[in-house]
Amino acid sequence: MASTIPWERVRRSASKLTTPLHPDDYLRLVNPLWSSRELRGRIEEVIPETEDAATLVIKPGWGWRYNHKPGQYVGIGIQVNGKFQWRSYSVSSPPERRRGTITITVRAMPEGKLSSHLVNGLAAGTIVRLALPEGDFVLPDPPPQRMLFLVGGSGVTPVMAMLRTLDRRGSMPDVVMHYSSPTEDRMIFRDELDHLEQKHEGLTLHRLQTDVDGMLDLADLDEICPDWRERETYACGPGPMLDAITEYYEANDLEEHLHLERFSLELGGEGGEGGTITFQNSGKTVEADGATTVLEAGEEAGVGMPYGCRMGICHTCTLTLIKGKVRDLRNGDEYDSPNEPVQTCVTAAVGDCTLDI
Repeated sequence: MASTIPWERVRRSASKLTTPLHPDDYLRLVNPLWSSRELRGRIEEVIPETEDAATLVIKPGWGWRYNHKPGQYVGIGIQVNGKFQWRSYSVSSPPERRRGTITITVRAMPEGKLSSHLVNGLAAGTIVRLALPEGDFVLPDPPPQRMLFLVGGSGVTPVMAMLRTLDRRGSMPDVVMHYSSPTEDRMIFRDELDHLEQKHEGLTLHRLQTDVDGMLDLADLDEICPDWRERETYACGPGPMLDAITEYYEANDLEEHLHLERFSLELGGEGGEGGTITFQNSGKTVEADGATTVLEAGEEAGVGMPYGCRMGICHTCTLTLIKGKVRDLRNGDEYDSPNEPVQTCVTAAVGDCTLDI
């Protein structure tokens, strides 16, 4: 049997080296996935799914210490033109019992430079940055006995992780899935979904090609899934589709049974009162209203603000709040402890505040 290399002991020994370089600098020379300062992954394979979508197989590196839950998303950072661009994508693979790879499935959007790069321009072996899995749009354990999935386009990806997990367990409950896609050819995972439906008696698929048949009329749910009111519903897809589903479920007093996943960051929380933001080390100040993020205010004042994803995922923008108060625009949480780290891309001033930059 081959001996196991005590990598943690190697890392501790490297940390004792008395040179200007950080131990991680040496470890990267041995393996670019080894770093305690940031999570990394290596692209193992890019698998085409449709003409404009692909699945990226990623090998997470040091620091990836736990499995994701089916339905969660991860942040991924790619260096494009010398700058790291961050986006979040649902994990389409089921959790692994042993440490292995994960997959994300990406559709190239016309306005999305990063998504197009991931689908068409990323080579196997590329090292990317990762953020740990997040999100509450997950498969419960145990799952509900009756479930309804309403998905559109690439919104199928988190649901695919759930279906693959149920398939792996060999315990598919009563599942009805309605999948809207512009055309049959653009339906991601089409063949695998057909196979799962044939394999599991409890899985029923409804397909809708919106370019031909138009958008889903929610009044048709009574025909598609007569008992939809008694099911837990999981919906993921374009914003207008989710808005319509939300309104329909609220009209039927069923919002407690609806679970949504939206792809874009929504700064829908209550804004701050605004105030004077002081950037202590730069010696600059700026007046900002309650809807302007600290990051935007700093950039307006000419401060060299750190940032990455600008979506609250990567934490690259985090600075120390010396005094004052800021509010998270996503959820309304407030932070006012001295020397507290805050994410400047998703927070706004609540009165005057000072940051360490």
